[in-house]
Amino acid sequence: MNWWGSLYNVGLVLVGVSLLAASAGAIGCFAVLRRRALTGDALAHGALPGLCLAFLAAGERSLPILLLGALASGTAGIGVIALLRRWTRIKDDAAIGIVLSVFFGFGVALLSIIQNWPGGSRAGLDSFILGKTAGMIRQDVYIIAGLAGLTLVILLLLYKEFKLVAFDASFARVQGWPGFWLDFLLMLLVALAVVVGLPAVGVLLMAALLIIPAAAARFWTERLGLMLVLSAAFGVLAGVAGTLVSTFLERIPTGPSIILAASLLFGVSLLLAPKRGWLARRRENARQRQAARLRRFLSVLYDATEPALPHCVPVPLVQLQTEQAWTTRQLTKLMEDAKRKQWIEREGDTLRLTPRGLKHAGQTARNERLWKLYLEEYTDQAVAQLQTDLPLLESVAEPAVIEALARKLKWE
Repeated sequence: MNWWGSLYNVGLVLVGVSLLAASAGAIGCFAVLRRRALTGDALAHGALPGLCLAFLAAGERSLPILLLGALASGTAGIGVIALLRRWTRIKDDAAIGIVLSVFFGFGVALLSIIQNWPGGSRAGLDSFILGKTAGMIRQDVYIIAGLAGLTLVILLLLYKEFKLVAFDASFARVQGWPGFWLDFLLMLLVALAVVVGLPAVGVLLMAALLIIPAAAARFWTERLGLMLVLSAAFGVLAGVAGTLVSTFLERIPTGPSIILAASLLFGVSLLLAPKRGWLARRRENARQRQAARLRRFLSVLYDATEPALPHCVPVPLVQLQTEQAWTTRQLTKLMEDAKRKQWIEREGDTLRLTPRGLKHAGQTARNERLWKLYLEEYTDQAVAQLQTDLPLLESVAEPAVIEALARKLKWE
């Protein structure tokens, strides 16, 4: 019987945490894209005085009343941030820091007063600091499920509008969309998600549950719809993992376990995401550096071969190393790549361009020389367009400019 009761409690907590994490992960995507991640942190800290005032007003620990007070307090904090941004010269980060510290300090002071009242220590309000997921009851899960479901429904109904505001708020206002009110509604949903999560992960950690899954999902995709799904899935996975860890390891609280699980997912995404991850970007940077070296390698071979054209004369390896200061390892890799592409033939300590390599090397040398002239004669335009890998000049300059430069080069 005890085993069944324990299993029932764990299942209850898992359902509540999963719904909470899914809604927080989804709405967190828009907070991250709108650069409002710290606003969620201010909301979470600003909710504490509302919890305490709601308890003082109700005289009991009623979760609906406490969450309503937290929502009112958090929304008031967002309002103060908006007023500071609009009517003063205080920047966003300073306004958020002021609201976060003042509201949280006021909340801690109220909490201390409540704890010193007769019977106040039994209110359990301190559990809202770090959360107390294991203490959830069925009524709490119903409330969390209802609020989380409401958040997800609004998010789905206004998906297109929120997408437009998230990526181009100015364009939305020009097109006649109520950009301010859409942004305000988005912040209200963030506030709702924060308030819903207070019983599970607490004031201090709720902002992390809002931000970390969204930031992790951003590494895996460029599409908003898929990012929302991945963020919600990461949130659920972190919630389930953290809940199970705290279940089997009783001394570890659930809230911090959930955040640590989310942090682990973020670390994996940071390292292993196929396009934006650290390893993928490192490989791409190495590939681009090698491609740039290979173009320089072909250009140098063409410069050495050009006086004897149309014949391809052998070029000594010592000449290549002397002119470009390539290491032996770099030159070996360049020769391997060029030989694999059938651009060169090696004859002892010399290299010779193949007909295929001569054609490609000529195109590369032409592009470099055109760029040199372009930089000299069209400096303003060139500086804005120049890239380290020197793309084909035809992709950035007008055809008439290309023709004029080619005539100066005497290159057909």
